[in-house]
Amino acid sequence: MLRTLVIRDFVIVDAIELDLAAGFTVFTGETGAGKSILIDALTLALGGRGDASVVREGAARADIAAEFAGQFSSALLQWLDTHEFPSENGQLLLRRVIDNSGRSKAFINGVTATITQLRDVGEMLVDIHGQHAHQSLMKADAQRMLLDAHAGLQEDAKAVASAYKSWRALARQREAFERDARNVLLERERLEWQVGELEKLAVRAGEWAEISNEHSRLSHAASLIEGARQAIEVLSESESSPILSQLTSLVLKLNKLIDIDDKLRPVLEALEPARIQLQEAVYALNDYLGRIELDPERLRTVEARLEAIHSASRRFHVAPDDLPSEFESLSERLAQLADASDLDALRAQEEKRAQAYQSLAQALSKARAKAAKSLSSAVTAAMQDLSMSGGRFDIALHPADPAAHGLEQVEFLVAGHAGTTPRPLAKVASGGELARIALAISVIASSATSTPTLIFDEVDSGIGGGVAEVVGRLLRRLGQDRQVLCVTHLPQVASQAAQHFQVSKGTMANGRTVSHILALPLAERVEEIARMLGGLEITATTRKHARELLAS
Repeated sequence: MLRTLVIRDFVIVDAIELDLAAGFTVFTGETGAGKSILIDALTLALGGRGDASVVREGAARADIAAEFAGQFSSALLQWLDTHEFPSENGQLLLRRVIDNSGRSKAFINGVTATITQLRDVGEMLVDIHGQHAHQSLMKADAQRMLLDAHAGLQEDAKAVASAYKSWRALARQREAFERDARNVLLERERLEWQVGELEKLAVRAGEWAEISNEHSRLSHAASLIEGARQAIEVLSESESSPILSQLTSLVLKLNKLIDIDDKLRPVLEALEPARIQLQEAVYALNDYLGRIELDPERLRTVEARLEAIHSASRRFHVAPDDLPSEFESLSERLAQLADASDLDALRAQEEKRAQAYQSLAQALSKARAKAAKSLSSAVTAAMQDLSMSGGRFDIALHPADPAAHGLEQVEFLVAGHAGTTPRPLAKVASGGELARIALAISVIASSATSTPTLIFDEVDSGIGGGVAEVVGRLLRRLGQDRQVLCVTHLPQVASQAAQHFQVSKGTMANGRTVSHILALPLAERVEEIARMLGGLEITATTRKHARELLAS
């Protein structure tokens, strides 16, 4: 349940902290006092849309935090675990911050979250019924979604939509192939030739660099051999004092001289490594000459390979290094066309997906029919208590062409009086009747869900008198199993609540308008109920009536 709601700098709210209880809670106040602002703020904390306009004038940011506590559903706990959000001691804190430039931040238990994640969690915690709910009942899509929500068929409906999408995608592929079969055949022939050419050439990854290096070495072999021999001659084989011999003699002479003057030792220590390095260089050059050779035949082979690869790169308009990846890409495309060009296989696969869709859709239809019967009976029973004696509510499932939403159109029908034939809701219900039917559906549909907190935002508009008292009892009864929060203007509804908040609006010394909220004890509840009954003039009679309502 929602335990605490903290709102700061939101519209005309300066700072409010609400401690909420289980059961049925109402919010009342004068028109324009900001009762629905509380619901709007909570909606933001649950991932609703928001922009800079929600920030109180003169403030840097709006900050809304909603703390939930209790035994959370296994689905919610699994979601938190999957998305790596901490869940400690049966508490969950959702927070939303929007600054005056419109930037938004979201947090779940102190960890940064996306707005979508906030919305996903919110849908498992709170179900909000707005004051214009009856207007959405005019739409076929809304009627179907309400029926599915009441019966817990949302996941089944998603599976049907997914199966329909998969089936139709394959059908479009098959239709495109039938329409463009000639173009597909030409493209396949072109790809077969290209893949065949590259397959024969068989360029390995990295081969271009390897063979380029080998060509450079082979084509310059004569120069390399001559250069190495010249270096050896200068270092060790020259007839006129090779460098290595001269350096060796010098080292021997210095070895004798250091016996006379040890100060020559640093010179000797510098020359000795140089002599050794020169000797190593001579060894390395001889080894190099032993391995390198003139190979005209190999040079011709390498040049032919280079020309073949270079020619292919020009034909396929790619760099020589990219020929292996081009071969893979063209092969993959050819395989796709080969699969797609098998019309019989396409048709068989399409039929298989159509059957999968039909199976899921028929199961959904059967479940909808069962749910429609139970929801119709429950709403019809509620209508009798809501001053629509003899009225009847039906849900018709009209067969329709296969679609993403299933095999039927859902239509709500109502008969306002006994002996009349149920007709489409939008055509026969008056404004007051529509509001009562919408409320009955909301209450009954909510009782079938597992959402722990239910919010009704002035859904009781358009009703009054004894009907209003029945509505209050319905909500109180719903509050025995759930936390129910209700914004209301009806004293008959407010008097049924276990917890009562009064919302008011005032002007501060600086002329700024702010909204206040106060939890009412019993004595002040009498005054508020009396105000709702009698308007500006509160008399002893209205106070007496208020006490009677509260006592009932």
